[in-house]
Amino acid sequence: MQPNTLLDALLDEAGMSHAGLAAHVNQAGRAHGLELRYEHTAVARWLKGQRPRGRVPDLICEVLGARLRRPVTLDDIGLGVPGGGAVPPPGTPLSGFVERATALWRSDEQQRPHLLGVAAATGTPAVMPVWEWENPPEDADVSRGGRTRVGAGDLGTLRAARAHYELMYRRAGGVATRSRIVGFLNAETAPLLRGAYGDALGRRLHRAAGGLVAVAGICAYDSDELGLAQRYFHQALRLAKASGVRGLGAYVVALLVNQALFTGEYRQAVAFAETALRAARRRITPALAADLHAMQAKAYARLGDGPAALRCIGRAEWEAQRIRPGCEPDETGYVEPGLVNAQVAEALLSLGDLPGARENATAAARAPAHDRGRVHRLAILSQVQLRQGEADGAARTAAEMAERALGMESRRLRGRLREVRERLVASGSGDAEEAAGRIDAALRVPV
Repeated sequence: MQPNTLLDALLDEAGMSHAGLAAHVNQAGRAHGLELRYEHTAVARWLKGQRPRGRVPDLICEVLGARLRRPVTLDDIGLGVPGGGAVPPPGTPLSGFVERATALWRSDEQQRPHLLGVAAATGTPAVMPVWEWENPPEDADVSRGGRTRVGAGDLGTLRAARAHYELMYRRAGGVATRSRIVGFLNAETAPLLRGAYGDALGRRLHRAAGGLVAVAGICAYDSDELGLAQRYFHQALRLAKASGVRGLGAYVVALLVNQALFTGEYRQAVAFAETALRAARRRITPALAADLHAMQAKAYARLGDGPAALRCIGRAEWEAQRIRPGCEPDETGYVEPGLVNAQVAEALLSLGDLPGARENATAAARAPAHDRGRVHRLAILSQVQLRQGEADGAARTAAEMAERALGMESRRLRGRLREVRERLVASGSGDAEEAAGRIDAALRVPV
């Protein structure tokens, strides 16, 4: 089941509690000759995604419409189609998508219980947003009429916010950043998307909003909210399509590839990366192409397909050589020197090529990187050193990694730290105890 964020948003707007809605639905049912006995627990189930039976959805529209003094439809409450409350069904108009997207932001900011810990979609629901991004129809006109007149300065504000929150994420972690960026989406971005703008400005607006929503997804992923992260990535992908900027969509697909690698969906990771490379074609930048090929290599390596992994490594290294500073969009700034080396090291480690993995892991650790990236690179190097029997060297690398991680509120990094600690302790290294102590100190930071 998918959370019904549209119903939740209307309940909040109407100032109606779960028990209040249940009581009013029962009362409306009696007026229609129905004997209903719903309680607040039933409303909680509806918000989690359960569809009410019979005529109850229409009664909900009647109750909320009377309270809000305007017509409320089944689509408005997320019950136009089964499961339509959280994920827009195929072919949803852009205006309907905006309402669903902003309803999710609102529920996330208010930390609604039915939204916390929501599972990531699998199968067709996970693939369809990527397919829709790649294939026609395109948005012929994204203009909209609204109360707020959107100007070029508003777009600059969104772009500056994206850069600000991305930097905050890199320094403090996704857990610390998530509530702030979601608050910004609700307070600043939502009114603009619902505002008044022409087609040309609207495309730039959707492009700026898409980049910001993608960072919100990254923060949710880093907070171990994988289902929410996927929904934010799907939203960013729809915004990218509305913008007409294929490169932005390919960047968002790369984020989905990264999440698929983490969850062990290796074939999906390969397919998504191939989709991004195919759909963006010449409009994809060298940095993004290098990252996509490198992640494909990791996926193929985990699947045990060495020849395919090595082909992707070659392509990634070739693209990396073509990267020119200042010629990449803001979103691909994460592809810093050494990132491809780190990805290649992980792929070669999976293939059992320890010398090649060591060479790339060492190069990655020596290259300049932001603090978060350096923690990951040092973790990879420590892992390679352990596999090569250099337990003491691995402990020293892990100690540096733990120092870099101090103060970061990130569940992804915490998982990496625990993994390194476990392997160090098992190695029996004389320096393992000190390194484990530093890792423990980093893990004591509340998240």
